[in-house]
Amino acid sequence: MKASLIPSCSFCRDSLYKAGDKLEKQRMTRIEANDPAAMSQKGIGARQKGDHQSALIYFTKAAGLGDAEAHYWLSHLYSDGRGVEKNSRKEIHHLEEAAIGGHPGARFNLGCDENEKGSIERAVKHWIIAANLGDDLSIKALMRMFKGGFVEKEVLLMLPFVHTRPV
Repeated sequence: MKASLIPSCSFCRDSLYKAGDKLEKQRMTRIEANDPAAMSQKGIGARQKGDHQSALIYFTKAAGLGDAEAHYWLSHLYSDGRGVEKNSRKEIHHLEEAAIGGHPGARFNLGCDENEKGSIERAVKHWIIAANLGDDLSIKALMRMFKGGFVEKEVLLMLPFVHTRPV
């Protein structure tokens, strides 16, 4: 028995090329049913392809339905000025909404923004929250702050995953 050169699904043995079409059809069905996660995924795909206008549409719809991931990606569009005019107020608004929704990357970015403004105490608070959500970049930022004397060692020891790293 010869092995096929066309990759197939391990479960149904359909061609993965056909499976991709099925997945896209399922995603569109979910989008029509106002599923914000499906809209965000469609927006991410459009953004990766460079279609920032479509990404904006999908992210805006998903964010309107309360999707934290969509708010996070909208903040990137407003930060970069892709598909929209650069707008730091809208960027921060969407980062805040995503952070409230539990998005660790958004919380990290808010910490970076506060650090740039010189509000180290607020930056550290954002990074602590993000680190507790498992964000590695926030843990690294807190370690840099520890080395600079802005964070107590006790704060670092309360964070998850820090015990496995040298302080």
